[in-house]
Amino acid sequence: MTRLSHLTLRNFLIALHDVVATAAALFVAFYLRFEGGAGFTARLPLLLQILPYFLAFSVVVFYVFNLTTTKWRFISLPDALNIIRVATVLTVALLALDYIFVAPNVHGTFFLGKITIVLYWFLEISALSALRLAYRYFRYTRVMHHVRTENAAPTLLIGRTADAEVVLRGIESGAIKHLRPVGVLSPSRSDLGQLIRNVPVVGATDDIEDVIASFAKRDKPIARVVMTPSAFEPDAHPESVLMRSRRLGLIVSRLPSLEQGDMPRLTSVAVEDLLLRPSETIDYARLEALIKGKSVIVTGGGGSIGSEICERVGAFGAARLLIVENSEPALYAVTETLAARGSGAEIEGRIADIRDRERITRLMAEFKPDIVFHAAALKHVPILERDWSEGVKTNIFGSINVADAALAAGAEAMVMISTDKAIEPVSMLGLTKRFAEMYCQALDHDLVAQGGGSKPAMRFISVRFGNVLASNGSVVPKFKAQIEAGGPVTVTHPDMVRYFMTIREACDLVITAATHALGARRFDVSVYVLNMGQPVKIVDLAERMIRLSGLQPGHDIEIVFSGMRPGERLNEILFASEEPTVDIGVAGVMAARPNEPPMQTLRKWISALELAIAHDDRATIRTILKDAVPEFSVNASAAS
Repeated sequence: MTRLSHLTLRNFLIALHDVVATAAALFVAFYLRFEGGAGFTARLPLLLQILPYFLAFSVVVFYVFNLTTTKWRFISLPDALNIIRVATVLTVALLALDYIFVAPNVHGTFFLGKITIVLYWFLEISALSALRLAYRYFRYTRVMHHVRTENAAPTLLIGRTADAEVVLRGIESGAIKHLRPVGVLSPSRSDLGQLIRNVPVVGATDDIEDVIASFAKRDKPIARVVMTPSAFEPDAHPESVLMRSRRLGLIVSRLPSLEQGDMPRLTSVAVEDLLLRPSETIDYARLEALIKGKSVIVTGGGGSIGSEICERVGAFGAARLLIVENSEPALYAVTETLAARGSGAEIEGRIADIRDRERITRLMAEFKPDIVFHAAALKHVPILERDWSEGVKTNIFGSINVADAALAAGAEAMVMISTDKAIEPVSMLGLTKRFAEMYCQALDHDLVAQGGGSKPAMRFISVRFGNVLASNGSVVPKFKAQIEAGGPVTVTHPDMVRYFMTIREACDLVITAATHALGARRFDVSVYVLNMGQPVKIVDLAERMIRLSGLQPGHDIEIVFSGMRPGERLNEILFASEEPTVDIGVAGVMAARPNEPPMQTLRKWISALELAIAHDDRATIRTILKDAVPEFSVNASAAS
């Protein structure tokens, strides 16, 4: 469908305005050049003959340079440049008309003349701009009037001036409401004294208390603080800003980084915003190219990771989405959330347990997915150390069911969400996930071998990452609850460190890994590890969260070391010693060449595991798993 088919009455009225403005500019240029005398009167008949053709041409020029399709309330520098381009094209057209057609063929001498043409250029720019700028100013004054009269909160904006301007534009356009910016605090001292859309830069970020006190003395108390993305950079000292603001009783909001043309919006500041290194840069066009128009299944779609994958799949334009979940409340919540967001995908939810092989096979066969994201799992380390046979049933046999069903249904790819704990595992979570990885790797290896070096019919990949902030079972919500209860905050060991990333970043990088697997020319990589930056010491995390709550660790809130739990280790690792790493050239994602046993051996272990599980023979189960993953360090509690 062309742009022309989307034109409305408003667009035609704009075109009419521009035609009238162009005609007026040409007549005024003639009148000024010939001072309204005999020269003007003599030329007027020919001018009236030429005018309709010139105006018809001008309409085409307006459309080509988007003058008729731009909303006046958002007119900006690019629109001003388009007006200049239009005036220039029309001026050159007049020049060609005068010098090539009229002068030698009709009038005998130059009809317009150079002075008239130069005058027209200036008058055309003025005529096309005047009403647009007037309307823009009218809308601006209306918004500012509402801001001043509707009890909008006096607000300080914190961050670089470029970010502050985004907020100010959001207020002017009406996307952000109930704020009245009175000043900007910038991390750059060179910004001091500058005006950003008529709002002054009143200090640096470290000056927040002095600036707020200064406004209070002038009976202009600050009620809110808005932190822009640049306010969360380490040099801007975001912790200090947040602590001081909360101590002063201010409402603190943040402007998230804008993605994919999102409108500016304010959200609350979460502790997670201050805990991470800068997020990896995601190639969203690449992700959209993978997902758009596809049929996707997400197992465990009601969980913290699965639900975010569902949201991202919808955002990237999937045609159909089937959510498989064994919890009815979780399935209801995720389907309602996705429906409210209106992604455009055809969304279905099904109650199913991945342990039920027949049910999963039937669902896959009916839906015929292009891509399967397998996020269903039991993942809590201490629980699986106690009830580890349940982990075998879900994480191993459930994953086998999903993989076999995806292959039978003709999917292009299955992506299994794994964990960094699968590397040289010391827990039952890591062990069961490692076994599931091995099965997917073996399937992938066989399919690649069958392809004889060409692209296989399907790819099976595993993506590992560490702790996800705000996910179910993460230490962050646990620490939050303990701080709100007055403490103590419990940390297992003073030297324990972990990798962290946000749910959004983890899910985007999972899809990024899938794009590489499906687009790669080499197929010796099927294990991907997300780059999680530097590990975070858990005790430092606890102390930082306490300070961000306006309290002092050890004084207001105690930190208690509770001892390491079964299946835990002090330091997480990214790659096993027998897995050579591969540089795939994708930011935020690393890869390893798998070192899996052949499928024939795996199937023997699987058959033996099925018998042992059926007879609840724990000794045999432990022996089989130890044979399959010899690097596993048996934990004493797991043997009980």
